[in-house]
Amino acid sequence: MCVYVAFVLVGAGVGWLVDVLADWLVTLPWAPLQGPAELVASLPAPALSAAGAVAGLVLGLVAQYEQLVVRLSDERVALTRKGREQEFPRDAVATVFRDGKQLVLLGQDGGELTRQECDLDTGRVADAFTEHGYAWADVDPHQDEFRRWVPGAPGLPEGANAILKARQESLEKKGSSDDDVRDLREELARLGVVVRDEKRRQHWRTFHKADPAVE
Repeated sequence: MCVYVAFVLVGAGVGWLVDVLADWLVTLPWAPLQGPAELVASLPAPALSAAGAVAGLVLGLVAQYEQLVVRLSDERVALTRKGREQEFPRDAVATVFRDGKQLVLLGQDGGELTRQECDLDTGRVADAFTEHGYAWADVDPHQDEFRRWVPGAPGLPEGANAILKARQESLEKKGSSDDDVRDLREELARLGVVVRDEKRRQHWRTFHKADPAVE
């Protein structure tokens, strides 16, 4: 709630500043954008502040929607971002770590349970997980196993090369949806492949998927 109030106040302040700037511009015959400035100057200041406040609230809602929300307990971890929530029981999570700007949860079989963009402070996130008994690592424990993907790379499960090719095309395509890239990552995980990106280049490793029937 405090975040929303801050965005509203900033938006209202911007609206007031726009009003002051427009009033100043109309006094300068040589200044550009005289028409728009006169239009803005003709509007009452409270209306501009209100419009700024509404814009600030909308911006706050968008920021909250984009932000990763982490909810922890001793029994489970829940991650919510862009309206999509994922929950994992405590015993399913082997290790948690940060990979650049991404928060990664590894499963007991070495596969990635999830990889999420995370702007939260690393120290605070690490403390929160360790306080609830989760194993936190400063680096990816499997970082030396990754290899850069090239078309037809050997050692991959059947069908993985085709998915990696489609995913590479999505990474390089302007305007491509993040959902497509994420969905293809999940398809690879089902085949026992972990993929990470570095400057639109894919690196991969395999892991032995646990047999869901043996639990």
